[in-house]
Amino acid sequence: MKKFAFTLCLLLGIALLLGAQRRSNNNSMQKLLNAQYAISNFYVDTVNNDQLIEEAIRGMLESLDPHSTYTDAKETKELEEPLQGEFSGIGIQFNMKQDTLYVIQTIVGGPSEKVGILAGDRIVTVNDTVIAGVKMKNSDIMKRLRGKKGTKVTVQVKRGNNPELITFRITRDNIPLYSVDAAYMIDGKTGYIQISRFGAKTHEEMVEAIEKLLDQGMKQLIIDLGDNGGGYLNSAVDMCNEFLNRNQLIVYTQGNNSPRQDAKADGFGNYKDMKLVVIVDQFSASASEIFSGAMQDWDRAVIVGRRTYGKGLVQRPFRFDDGSMMRLTVARYYTPSGRCIQKPYTKGDKEHYEEDLLDRSKEGEYFHIDSIQFNDSLTYRTLKNERIIYGGGGIMPDVFVPLDTTENSKYYRDMLAKGVINQFAVDYVDKNRERIKTEYTDVHDFDRRFSLTEDDMKNFIAMGERDKVAYNDEQYKISENLLKTVLKGLIARDVFADPGAYTIIINHRNKDVQEALRVINDDKLYNSLLQHGNTEYDRLARERQAKKK
Repeated sequence: MKKFAFTLCLLLGIALLLGAQRRSNNNSMQKLLNAQYAISNFYVDTVNNDQLIEEAIRGMLESLDPHSTYTDAKETKELEEPLQGEFSGIGIQFNMKQDTLYVIQTIVGGPSEKVGILAGDRIVTVNDTVIAGVKMKNSDIMKRLRGKKGTKVTVQVKRGNNPELITFRITRDNIPLYSVDAAYMIDGKTGYIQISRFGAKTHEEMVEAIEKLLDQGMKQLIIDLGDNGGGYLNSAVDMCNEFLNRNQLIVYTQGNNSPRQDAKADGFGNYKDMKLVVIVDQFSASASEIFSGAMQDWDRAVIVGRRTYGKGLVQRPFRFDDGSMMRLTVARYYTPSGRCIQKPYTKGDKEHYEEDLLDRSKEGEYFHIDSIQFNDSLTYRTLKNERIIYGGGGIMPDVFVPLDTTENSKYYRDMLAKGVINQFAVDYVDKNRERIKTEYTDVHDFDRRFSLTEDDMKNFIAMGERDKVAYNDEQYKISENLLKTVLKGLIARDVFADPGAYTIIINHRNKDVQEALRVINDDKLYNSLLQHGNTEYDRLARERQAKKK
């Protein structure tokens, strides 16, 4: 009887507690509804109720963490499109040349190529709307060219010196968006793959690129995740799976209301023994950090570059009927060793959080190893060789590469900001496309033999002066080699209709890539880093600990 009475009291207590919680939630919800009702019915001016609700949602999320967000239907579509792997349009890459849309290349097999549009064509009108010479925004032009698959758009094109416009009727179709920007043999045995995002097809693209490089004699691989802001978790997990053994943990997530979930390798990866270096920088985030963190924790690859962004919060999408979406943080990402990828933040202080990269730059973290800000009290051990690695937000590379700004100058920045660099490349290709195609067999031949002449650079300087960029001899000499390399890369990209062409040429001056190449080709250094870690970091940690004492 006593047991029954105790059980009855316990159940009543639980019921009262749940009822109180439910009443509290109901009271809060009623308060919100009352506020909305009062504003809608008594505010001095007319209000937009839909906008009011959206702003309320945004306000609630902003008080939580930096990555919980609300997007309306249009914003949601624009955010998701690059990760889906395709969009519907006419299939061109273009630049704006003197307020005229200039076709850089047509997508192979795409709608524009099928009807006969060529690189170098200028699109003057879209569906009877003139877009040339009217200073129309790129976003507005894209809206006119994109549309649902199967719909038609009429464009008028100016080709070469022909005064008459050519009319094309194009049927829009799905256009692929690639996340592997470049894949080539950087030397006789080393493959290089640059991945710009983690989209729906990234794993598939990476495997395809690796297989092609293997056919070309690749023995070892550099994966470049610099500037890669992340994307889909599953893509990062699938990529990790190719390089790890069965049951090796890739990443786990956990939150107060989200039980721990583990992602492990299935053992069917094809590249588990391939020598690997991964490049990261301060803009590598989220899925990039999951991949590089897993490779580091299992002593599977040497990580080269600078400390990553530190974005380790998991967002779950909640979709609304009108196409809008709330992405609510529900958990945190942890690397296999237990490091939390997320850097510290204060709830509601989004402004300071977003200035973190600028603060790192001011503190010298990008330029000097002694200035690197890492929490030496948050030490972890890798899971195979038990070398020391550091937590506290982001992934600390095994090899630090300082950011190189020695060739930057105000003149270079002004020429870039005014669009002169891009404009000169477009003009140069317009005049020399056929000659270059005839003279050079491919991008690599162009890379070896092409160089801009002194007259070319005088024309470049003159173009800048016409756009009100004053020539400065001292600053020009500081940036001359950089300017020539960037221009050469842009010209190669346009002539050979290959986005990877720019990367191939610019990588000669990319210090991150050159350091990765040095590490992967030095077996003694590579193995020492995987066995013992970076002794410079250990020195810094000891010095900081000594100062605290």
